Amino acid sequence: MTFKDLNIIPAILEGLNKANYTAPTPIQEQAIPAVLEGRDLLGCAQTGTGKTAAFSVPIIQLLSEKSNGPKAARHIRSLILTPTRELAIQISDNIKAYSRYTDIRCAAIVGGVSQKVQERALNQGADIIIATPGRLIDLVNQKRIDLKHVQILVLDEADRMLDMGFIHDVKRIIAKMPSKKQTLFFSATMPPEITKMVKTLLVDPVKVEITPVSSTVDRIEQSVYLLENGKKQSLLNHILQDKSIVSALVFTRTKRGADRVTRDLSKVNITAQAIHGNKSQNERQRALNNFKSGVTRVLVATDIAARGIDVEELSHVINFNLPNIPETYVHRIGRTGRAGHSGMAISFCEKEELPFLKDIEKVIKKTIPEVKNHPYPMTSVPTFVKSNQTSKSATHKSAADKPAKSKANPARKPKSEWFKKSGKANHSKPNSGKPNHNSTSHSKPKSSKVNKAL
Repeated sequence: MTFKDLNIIPAILEGLNKANYTAPTPIQEQAIPAVLEGRDLLGCAQTGTGKTAAFSVPIIQLLSEKSNGPKAARHIRSLILTPTRELAIQISDNIKAYSRYTDIRCAAIVGGVSQKVQERALNQGADIIIATPGRLIDLVNQKRIDLKHVQILVLDEADRMLDMGFIHDVKRIIAKMPSKKQTLFFSATMPPEITKMVKTLLVDPVKVEITPVSSTVDRIEQSVYLLENGKKQSLLNHILQDKSIVSALVFTRTKRGADRVTRDLSKVNITAQAIHGNKSQNERQRALNNFKSGVTRVLVATDIAARGIDVEELSHVINFNLPNIPETYVHRIGRTGRAGHSGMAISFCEKEELPFLKDIEKVIKKTIPEVKNHPYPMTSVPTFVKSNQTSKSATHKSAADKPAKSKANPARKPKSEWFKKSGKANHSKPNSGKPNHNSTSHSKPKSSKVNKAL
């Protein structure tokens, strides 16, 4: 199937072709026709599946078919709300690429950059605005933005907005819009507050959930190091001496932890930059650009800051701290091994994190192979871990570096459930590369060509 088969107008097809995209991904095949029909949409899909184009392409087409008057006098007809600045900017860039041969104009409204610059963009006229809730509510309260003409609302990563405390702002923003509008709602999980919003906002929605034949955990080489407390930085320094690790996204639990890891890597001449909420917008964007271009080899991030980061040829994800929510582990490692490239996920686990490891393995329904031969093995490994790892192990050469302290993870939060599945679409299984740390128990998934996700 091609985008032309989805009845996309020539001007948008030209923009997609210019960006070297011709074949829609499964979520686009399902979502685009529904959105073009004016239906509300409830969708679940991870970054890298083409979710952005699934809602932005039909929005551009719907707005293109209706005149919006002179550019300077344009009303905002579509609002896309996102939890982070990086995601908002990425969506804005994509929309500009898809709509370059149309008359549609968009603007990103985010914190961390000059409000005056954004006001000038609004004064020049914008059909679509992509915004984070905090900055948008400020401009709405200052009467700089009028939302009474919004026809299409998109809530992207709604569960993450809930986690970040934005839901009350989101509700206030929605109250400024017409009650009659088309709503496209995307959320990876469905906690009670989000379920209530879905029931309130959506009318007879089309439900789309993308479940690849090759799940994230099957297409990526995984391993875990059980180690003594305070040895994580030394182990990270050692692992990154392997020059075959071209790029690594390292996850920490806290902003302070991200800065500390970055500093310690720099001390051993490993190029690294941190990205988290305390960094300015310019600092975060510069760090991301350096990582994508290869100037920086390691990007150290918190989960919230990493949302929206899509690096196509990322070779490694390293969990410096294990997440206390198992689903977060799947989201993290899913950032590697995309579009047919090999990918590897490495996790560090101290004694206090063992319950998190056990919960992760329950969710992914497999035991993560342990790298046993390394300089900092955990002593007195609990019985349940020993029995789980008996048949699945890995090895690594030893090395020694200066240790760094690490903090305990907080108490685990309750799990959230997704809505019942309603029609699945399949992805082909990308190639899986050989592990760089000599894992002995990985199976080799079949490989096939996959479409580049928008």
